[in-house]
Amino acid sequence: MLFDRLQALALLQLGDSAYPAGGFAFSWGIEGLAADGMLANRNELDRVIADQLTRRWATMDRILLRKAFQARNCKAIAEVDRLTEAGTPSAEMRDGSRRAGRALLGVWVKLEGPLSIAYRDQVSADARLGHLPIAQAVVGRDAGFSLDAAELVSGWTLVTGLVSAAVRLGIIGHIEAQQSQAAARGLLGELLADTPGADALPASFTPFIDIAVSRGPLRHVRMFTT
Repeated sequence: MLFDRLQALALLQLGDSAYPAGGFAFSWGIEGLAADGMLANRNELDRVIADQLTRRWATMDRILLRKAFQARNCKAIAEVDRLTEAGTPSAEMRDGSRRAGRALLGVWVKLEGPLSIAYRDQVSADARLGHLPIAQAVVGRDAGFSLDAAELVSGWTLVTGLVSAAVRLGIIGHIEAQQSQAAARGLLGELLADTPGADALPASFTPFIDIAVSRGPLRHVRMFTT
């Protein structure tokens, strides 16, 4: 198998924590779990990351991304986007997913990605659209990624987002962050090696994370949107 240097460089660019899509604003439940006393060290963080990857990303976000990546046009992509909306019960998670997705899409509109520009018209006309896994699929297509590469970026940016939030909250230090990323890298690799069937339906089960995120509006001080 030939090593695609240009795609590898594009993966590094889009997977960089400095990529200007506002990822720093989302903890995806890390902040809420810490506030509720359910996340205080690296071992607990690693369990949360594993739950997010196996019980949410691999079984829902990845499935939706694949469907959107393979959709024939913007109308078909929007149908997958609405499925994402319907399949996310937490209002805070829905809002966070749309905000993150629209921010990512906005970057590629400015970079003049043709599919991103076309799909933004759909998103602008419907407040339910613009979820993150759908935007990742659209951007991946504009970036010239293979489906495998788009999935890899999606999973890895989730990992780095969770670890970065834990560092900013003081749960772990920078060395522990690298250890958590190394552990998550192995798990993500295993998940990516198992290709979902074409008829796979999106589903997730992360109740503790969903509850922690839903309690966010009740907290007096928050660093993150989710």
